[in-house]
Amino acid sequence: MSTPSLPEPADRHPRPGAGDVGSPALWSDSLGRVSTRCGQLLLITAVVGGLLWVLVRIGIVVVAALVALILASAVAPMVAWLVRRHWSRVLATLTVFLGTLLVVGGVVTGIVFAVRGEWDELSASAVGGWGELQRFLRTGPVPVDTASIDSALQKITGVVTSGSFLGGALSGIGAATGVITGAVLMIVILFFFLKDGQLLWSFTLRWFHDGTRAKLAESGDRTVQLLGGYVRGTAIIAAADAVFIGVPLAILGVPLALPLAVIVFVGAFVPIVGATVAGALAALVALVTHGPLIALVVIGIVIVVNQLESHLLQPLVMGHALSLHPLVVLLALAVGTILSGFFGAILAVPLTAVAWSVVQVWTDTYQTGDDPVLGKDPLSPGHRASSKASIAERWKYQRMRSSTPSTAESLPTDDDS
Repeated sequence: MSTPSLPEPADRHPRPGAGDVGSPALWSDSLGRVSTRCGQLLLITAVVGGLLWVLVRIGIVVVAALVALILASAVAPMVAWLVRRHWSRVLATLTVFLGTLLVVGGVVTGIVFAVRGEWDELSASAVGGWGELQRFLRTGPVPVDTASIDSALQKITGVVTSGSFLGGALSGIGAATGVITGAVLMIVILFFFLKDGQLLWSFTLRWFHDGTRAKLAESGDRTVQLLGGYVRGTAIIAAADAVFIGVPLAILGVPLALPLAVIVFVGAFVPIVGATVAGALAALVALVTHGPLIALVVIGIVIVVNQLESHLLQPLVMGHALSLHPLVVLLALAVGTILSGFFGAILAVPLTAVAWSVVQVWTDTYQTGDDPVLGKDPLSPGHRASSKASIAERWKYQRMRSSTPSTAESLPTDDDS
């Protein structure tokens, strides 16, 4: 019995015609894949650009929230400690909140009053010290032409002292209302972060499940841990630098020792660059007032203090809180300074460290350990984000990964533990 003949099957891989624009074959070759990736990148760039535009438009809110988050991360352990001592949550929050405002306000007020009255003399001494250094370089055993540097400094000085600059500064006074608004907003956000931060974060996590919830929870824990450790550690190191440099300056009889110590304290919040600039300023003042010998002594003191900070204070106080390569730190400082000036330089490094920690949480493609071809792992175990989680936190993340939405409601919160 003969079987009926089946129709010829259609060509499984038809060749696209000239007008067959929608054919998959057009997008399956190398050029099509590149075009697809370019379209995706353009779409992502447009979305990111739109988000950045929105963030710039509400810059006061963003900066206020960031500063409040950093301060809350630094003092939140004190609230938890008081709660464990059977204080009510509201009383503990109010106590730490008011104490934080008093400390921050006192430090800012002290810095302003210590520097404001001596700023003219300090700037004049720095300019005179630069002049002395120029004369030494020109007449020294190895003459150096400082004309280009001096020309640049003269241009900067001319811009600062020009009427247009002063007019711009006066017009900037009108932005004081925005600064006050941002400060008030930051204070309000700080209070609610301290009081209801855990509730707000729990509300956010309840929109996600399983592995996504666990990664979000770990990202939040690492962010708070890193920001808090960075702020507390940097404040301690800045105070130590100010004391170890300011006291020898006073003993040596260098004038303006107090404002110089204050500048050292503020500069310590800008890694690498801040200490160098503050030390150079102190050396210039010593050069113009006491001569090259005392200036060399001041430079030696600054170098010794910087070495103690790098090899003793940083590992002892901050540990592995800031596990970034110096090149990354310098690039972050440059980008932050270009985007937001001095405050951008202060916030750039901790935010970069937070970003790197979050990237480690969300990716598992990095190959840890020594490699037979690549050699030793450049990222030591102590610098990995996973090593900063406590046993209780790891257990919490594991339960989040294995829990269902119905059982997740019974998970203990940080306040219960």
